[in-house]
Amino acid sequence: MSTPVDLLHEMLAIPSPSGREDELARFLEKAMDGLGFAARRDEAGNVIGDIGAGNGPLVMLLSHLDTVDRPLPARRDGDRLVGRGAVDAKGPLAAMISAAAARPSFPGTVRVVGAVEEERLSRGGEHLARTLPAPDALLVGEPSGWSRVVLGYKGKIDIGYRVTRPATHSTNPAAKATEVALAFWHDLLEALGPERDHGAFGLPAATLRGMHGDAVEARLDIDCRIPVGYDVAAFAERLRGRAHGGDVTIVRDVPAVRSPRSDPMVRAVSAAIRRHGGEPRPTLKTGTSDMNTVAPHWTMPMAAYGPGDGSLDHGDDEHITIAEFLKGVDVLTATLDELAATL
Repeated sequence: MSTPVDLLHEMLAIPSPSGREDELARFLEKAMDGLGFAARRDEAGNVIGDIGAGNGPLVMLLSHLDTVDRPLPARRDGDRLVGRGAVDAKGPLAAMISAAAARPSFPGTVRVVGAVEEERLSRGGEHLARTLPAPDALLVGEPSGWSRVVLGYKGKIDIGYRVTRPATHSTNPAAKATEVALAFWHDLLEALGPERDHGAFGLPAATLRGMHGDAVEARLDIDCRIPVGYDVAAFAERLRGRAHGGDVTIVRDVPAVRSPRSDPMVRAVSAAIRRHGGEPRPTLKTGTSDMNTVAPHWTMPMAAYGPGDGSLDHGDDEHITIAEFLKGVDVLTATLDELAATL
């Protein structure tokens, strides 16, 4: 039987960029069966494994199979594992599988899910939320560091903008398409509000991910991050009022999510961290995760947790130390023990 470290190393060796997770899903379905899970795959391609004694609460441990499409060969480098997904999020997923496999007598069911396409459109998480009943408690596997528990994530709005202008000489004083698009970008920043900060959970912010065009046609690809309760409809209306004749498209709207510190899942993870000598640090993240995806559909105790340094997400040196990973396995195992006693 593979050790947790062996399992993660094998997962890292299988490339799984968004949309191409099938090989990893097939590997995990077989591996989870071998660890005592009843494993299957659903119509979206998610791999789902159930373990436990039944006749009790259903606890879901949800992480994702996919990575960004930036190849990084897997290798063991001294006391760390290097590879795409080591942090985001094969490390957290392997830790969840290993923890659940260590508790086959859990008084209920532990359902571990590796979802597809979280990095792109969260198609796997959406499918789960629309086709399965809500679990009694949910823990999302994302890198938090072994002693942190994540209470919430900012939301996001993906915006597309397209504008055209008649072809003309460059010396014509009429605004060209690229100039109009640039003016729209500055108007969007103003429409977000006077205070903007990517690092502040309570404030919106925007990133101009892409700009393509010329004097005749220009396109913008914009990523806005928004706090809890942000009025997306009013923001979209403001943008359309400042479109300068261009087309504004809300490509995707994902609301922010936040659990209180009193949430039973937050308390269970915090107690598990203390049990292993840590001081739990509640954290709010400015990105998004499948916690955002399922929250509009499911209501239950929820938080996010996983070993790994989130600052290494998508980077050229993505890695996880073996000690950090194994500490995460221990905390997740203890979290299941806490939930067994309290749910």
